[in-house]
Amino acid sequence: MQVRVVFNQKGGVGKSTIAVNLAAVAASQGRRVLLIDLDPQGNASHYVLGDAARMIGPNLADFFEQVLNFSLYAKQPREFIHATAHDRLHVLPSSPLIAEQQAKLEARYKIYKLRETLHELEGQFDEVYIDTPPALNFFTLSALIAATGCLIPFDCDSFSRDALLGLLARVEEIRQDHNSRLEVEGIVVNQFQPRASLPQRLVSELEEQGLPVLQCRLSSSVKVRESHEQAAPLIALDPRHKLAQEFVALYGELATAAGR
Repeated sequence: MQVRVVFNQKGGVGKSTIAVNLAAVAASQGRRVLLIDLDPQGNASHYVLGDAARMIGPNLADFFEQVLNFSLYAKQPREFIHATAHDRLHVLPSSPLIAEQQAKLEARYKIYKLRETLHELEGQFDEVYIDTPPALNFFTLSALIAATGCLIPFDCDSFSRDALLGLLARVEEIRQDHNSRLEVEGIVVNQFQPRASLPQRLVSELEEQGLPVLQCRLSSSVKVRESHEQAAPLIALDPRHKLAQEFVALYGELATAAGR
C-alpha cells in the first residue's frame, strides 16, 4: 500500500489541493484510495465532502479520543472512514477538536498510532494520501512516520526556496530515526507561471542544486477556487482543463517512478 504524505511547514503552498487532486486522479484510474486529513482546519475534508464535512462522524477527533481512552468496545479503523461522492475515494475527515488533543497525544507518546492503524487497513486500499498542517508538529510527524513517500509543494516563492533545504533535512532525520521506508518522492512545483522569469529562475536553481524536482508543473489557475467551492476535485469538475491534465501527468510521473 502506497502511503503518500504532502508536507511543507509553510502555509498556502497548496498541500490540500495537491493531496485531494492526486487522490481523486488515482481513484479515477481504478485505485482504491484513502484520503486522511490531519489538518485541524479540515480543508481537504471540505474539498471532498462539502458542507457535510462539518457534521460527519466518527471523524479524526473520535479516532484520537479512542486512542487516548482504552475501550473494550473500540471501533475498528474502517468505521472512521467515509465514502465520498467519487467512486473509490474515501476519507478519514478532520475536526477542529484535534488541535485540543495534540498535547495529550504527545504526552502519552501516541506518535506511532497512525502507522499501526494503516497497517490494519493493509489490503483494503491501494493508495493513501495524507494532508498535513503547516507545522512540524505531532500530526505531521505521525504522517511522516506512517508514510512511504513524501511530496513537498513549492510555490515558486523565494521564502519557500530558502526553507527547502532545512525541510529536506528534517524529513531525512525522521527517515533515519523513525521510518526507514520513507523517501522524498519529489518537490512539486505549484502555481507555476512559465512566462514569468522569477518562477523559471527559482525552479532552475533548485534543479542546479540537485534537489529532487518533479518534471510535471502545476499551473496557477482560478479554476482551483471553483473546484474548492464546488467540493469537486478537478478531474471530476472539468477533466479536460489544463490543470486537471497536469494533475493526471503528475500522478503518472509518480506512478512510473514507483514502478507501476
